[in-house]
Order: sequence, then structure tokens, then C-alpha cells
Amino acid sequence: MRKPSQRELLIEWEGFCESMAKATVIDRNETAIERKKRVEKLEANYEEWFKYYFPAYYTSDPAPFHIKSTKRIINNPEWYEVRPWARELSKSGRTMMEVLYLILTGKKENLIYVSATLDSAERLLLPYKKVLEINERIINDYGPQQGMKHWTSSEFITKKGGSFRALGAGQSPRGTRKDQKRPDIIVIDDIDTDEEVRNPARIREKVNWVEEALLGTRSISDALTVIVNGNIIGKYTTVTELMKKADYAKKVNIRDKNGKSTWPAKNTEEMIDRVLSKISYNSAQKEYFNNPIIEGTTFKKVNYGKCPPMKSCDEILVYSDPATSNKDKAGSSTKCVTIIGRKNLTYYLFWVRLDNCSNATFVDWLFESHRVLKDNHVDTTRVYIENNSLQDPFYEQVILKLIYKRIKRYGVTLPITPDKRRKPEKFYRIEGTLEPIHRMGNLIFNEKEKGTEHMERMNDQFIGVSPTSKTMDGPDCLEGGVWIMENRQASKNTTYVVGKRASRRY
Repeated sequence: MRKPSQRELLIEWEGFCESMAKATVIDRNETAIERKKRVEKLEANYEEWFKYYFPAYYTSDPAPFHIKSTKRIINNPEWYEVRPWARELSKSGRTMMEVLYLILTGKKENLIYVSATLDSAERLLLPYKKVLEINERIINDYGPQQGMKHWTSSEFITKKGGSFRALGAGQSPRGTRKDQKRPDIIVIDDIDTDEEVRNPARIREKVNWVEEALLGTRSISDALTVIVNGNIIGKYTTVTELMKKADYAKKVNIRDKNGKSTWPAKNTEEMIDRVLSKISYNSAQKEYFNNPIIEGTTFKKVNYGKCPPMKSCDEILVYSDPATSNKDKAGSSTKCVTIIGRKNLTYYLFWVRLDNCSNATFVDWLFESHRVLKDNHVDTTRVYIENNSLQDPFYEQVILKLIYKRIKRYGVTLPITPDKRRKPEKFYRIEGTLEPIHRMGNLIFNEKEKGTEHMERMNDQFIGVSPTSKTMDGPDCLEGGVWIMENRQASKNTTYVVGKRASRRY
């Protein structure tokens, strides 16, 4: 996608400003008494205040998490809240309405706005400046805001004394005091960068700067509001560290734990599906689910190669993991079905289905995998389904019933073998089984499937395997099948001596 030029961005911004000016028309016939009553009524209900003064921003009804967060910010003069909200959940827009409410109503007076760089902070502070300059409703009700002095992109003071200053992370916040008033509201927005989160030393340095230099500008005796905005883009970030010190911090993703939009009034399911379909799995997890995939912690790359004919393999099986959710939206656990083969010492991932899906879709994948084996002239009775003690009721009550229904539809008996192995913790199981095989070049992903949506998900999850990763369902499924073949082979090759006679265990 082509990046817009500075001129195009300027034209877009000017268009937005013009739209905002047109949207904030006022009633010229309103009397001073009527205006006073109206303003008092609006100030008593900050959601109505936001809607009236910011029609260009307040385009969708807020979600419950918006309302609850704003209530905490407005009603607690001394407050520290971190908002690790996903993209498109209005972190910055919501914060601007809250800050201007607090300053225009006299509850706060001196703002420091911090971002990763001064340029970034100025860009994020620019809407505040423009609102104060051209918003007719604010000017009509609170008077002209633009001061004669200190009206620049990095610092401006309104006629009534509201002070705004942009600051890049690491810059000295000295001199931020307005008259005798120290900063009483600090907004930290997009303070982490992709480059910095790869370097823990730089993150520690930035956290120290926030805690010592930035928060050190406050007055002990005056209340301070701190708002930190930023989705989690790494395992160890400024945001994750500041969350530990906050009065309140809670992640909000584009979809909730049930796979539904967390802000349906703005982001419909169809819109979310469209956006996620155009970006990689890793990017979606990072930007929209606060779940950055840290690449290379266990597997540096995926080994793609040519797979032998299935029927030439020493052993081949289907291994599947149904998960226990019945969701087809990102955010729930992914279900997985794999076809895995072994020839000599090499294991091949021939085929995979991996996605957030319904239980019915998962069962259809099982029948599809069985058909793939038949089409490749492989006669197998080994179709494994993970079925540990936690999954057993789900397997018996849900999956098997769906399989029986599909048997009637397809006229094919599916030879299911439940895998009841008691499995250790997921990461260590994957690392212990797959890493040595992969390191020796003996774990091959089918190059013919490279680039397909399911193999790409497996690829992304595989290179993202780490102790903190939350999305390892594909590699976990692969491990289950490899472990069965590996241990069956070891069993066949183990000879036990009983008295003077050797016996082979099969």
C-alpha cells in the first residue's frame, strides 16, 4: 500500500478541520441565560458534553469499557490509568475529549503530552490546538481560546490559562510549571517503538525517565491525573511496566474472549473480518489483540521442502486438536487438523487446517483430511484427536455427536483414536519434542502448501513459539502427532531381555 505524501496528509487534515468547523454550528439566537443553563446541564453529564462539543469525533456510541474508564478519570482527581486498548478503539480521541473537559471546566490546568518523539507528541497534540482554535461551540460557550503568546505546535496557553505542552520521551520536562502550578495532568501516548521493544535496556531507561523525570514534575500536594495509551507491541515494553504501577490497567482487544467486537457500534464483525483478512496473523495479534508474537525465541525459521509421496512414508497419521471453544472469530483458541508423515528420520507436515472456527467446521476438516489420505492411496486407521482429562466431556458430548452426524451425511466411517496422553506445559512440550528434530533439519513443511492461509497461520505460530506466547495451537497439534510416531518408533526399536531370551516390544 502506497504511503500518502505530506501534501496529501495536509489536504486530508484541512478537510477534517473544515468538517469539524461546519459540524460545530451554534444557535446565534440563544440568550446568555439559556446558554448558561445548557452548559451547566452538559457539564453535569460528560458523555453529553463530549457528544455536543465533538460531533466530528463522537461518531459512535461508546462501549461500556469507554464509559467506565472515563468515569474513573473524571471522578478521581488523583488517578493513574493505563489503557492498553487495541487499534480503532479511540484511545487518543477519547483522551482528548476527557482532557479538554477537565481543563475547560477548570478541574485541571496544566497538561504535558508525551510520545516516543517530540514530532509524534506534536502530531498527537495538534487536534487539541485546532479544536481550541476553530470549534465554534467551545468558543461560544467558553470564550476565545487562542492566546496571544505561546501558541506553537509544541506549547500553547489559552486565554484562561489552560497550558498544553508536547514532550518527546527522554526530553527534559523542566520548565513545565505554569506560574506556580505544576503539571496536574500527564498523557503518555504511543511511547513505545518497534525498535526499542527489542532492547530491554532502552525500555528500562525510558521507564526510569517516566518515573523520575516526568512524574517528578508533579506537586506532592496537588492531585495528578496520568493516562497512558498504547497497545502492547512487545513482551517487555514501557506500557507493560507502567501497567504494574497504575491504579487501573486492563487490556481491551478488538474482539472479546467470546470472539465478539468490543465496540460493535463502531467496529462491526464484517469490518473486523475485512481488516484482519488483509494483514498477517502476527500483525493482527500485535495491533488488535495486544499479543505480540516474538519471533525467533525457539524456532528461527520454518524449513520448507518437497514432501515424498504419502504412500511411500514409513508412517502417516492425522492428528487434531479441537480446542473447546465454538467460535469462528479471532481471539478464541484456534482448532487444528494436520496430516503428518515420517520417512526414515524425517517428519513431514503434508497438510494443515488451522483457524478460529466452529466445532462443525473442525469435524468437516477431519473428514477432509481422511479424504486427502484416500486420494493419495494411503489406507490408515490412525485419525487422532487430542482428548486429555479436561477435554473428555467435550469430546464425548460434542465432537463425537457431530462426527456421527457427518458419517450419515458422507457415508464414510471415520477411524477415530482419542489421544489421552497427560501432556506437560505446552511450550516445554513443543520445545522438547520439535526443537531437536527441527534443529537437525528433520522437520519439513510442505512447500506446495506454502502461502496458503492455513499453512501461513502455522508458519506464524511456529516461529512465534515462546514461553509467553498465547497462540501455539498449531505447533501444539504438530507436536502431538510427531510425539506419537516418535514414541511408537522408539518402542518398536527397544529390545527387552527376559532371562536369557530377547523379546521385541511392538
